[in-house]
Amino acid sequence: MPSTRLPRFCATLSAGVLLASLALIHEAQAQQQPSTEDSPSCTLSANLSLASQYRYRGLMQSNNRPAVSGGFDVAHASGLYLGNWNSSISWLDDSNTDVSAPIEMDFYGGYKGQFTDGVPFDVGVLRYYYPGDYPSGYISPNTTELYAGVGYGPVFLKYSYAVTNLFGFARSSGSQYIDLSGNVDTGVWGLTLNAHVGYQYVRDLDRGSYWDWKLGLTKDLGQGFSLSAAYLDTNADRGVYTNSHGRDMGRATGLLTLTRTF
Repeated sequence: MPSTRLPRFCATLSAGVLLASLALIHEAQAQQQPSTEDSPSCTLSANLSLASQYRYRGLMQSNNRPAVSGGFDVAHASGLYLGNWNSSISWLDDSNTDVSAPIEMDFYGGYKGQFTDGVPFDVGVLRYYYPGDYPSGYISPNTTELYAGVGYGPVFLKYSYAVTNLFGFARSSGSQYIDLSGNVDTGVWGLTLNAHVGYQYVRDLDRGSYWDWKLGLTKDLGQGFSLSAAYLDTNADRGVYTNSHGRDMGRATGLLTLTRTF
């Protein structure tokens, strides 16, 4: 059985490494400012966030506790891109006390372009990876999805298809998620209105499929900082999505997130 101290230690260590890495990138960018005549074929960006909790597709990922996250993206002028995003989590430990997996690591790559002005598209592959210790016979939560999306104005529609089991559900390869999101600049106080509705279909799991939705505002604070507040809810079946602490993982909640982009 894993040590009960391991999740907190790993989460603290990963947050420290992430902060140090982002600081180094920021310093390197400041020291290597290209001239206005340069047109680099590749661009590097990074982000760091502190949230009141981590929710994904409406479901609780950190048991209502704060979460730190951050990532890196490399984009080529051709439209090709690669990225990595990481976050502290507890949902795997919360579902089984014999599990110690306090970090989510996402690796993705794809291609972005435009069909025409104002109609962008995005296609790619995303791997969710959860390093840790698992008991014998435990179904791996590691998941790979293919995705494709198209936008029009402030609205973007994205479709994801799982080519592996979905987050540890047995025989769930072929599960699908549809995400419709919109971000509208209100023109007032630097506020952007954020809205989202999604449907998660879980293959071969009775009562496992559900809807989730979100409504919120994001405030541009300047200097790369932004603050967002949102209300989230789902109709996920509590009989399926309740953790070992007896908490309904899909219940309504408010969410605050402070983000710094580099």
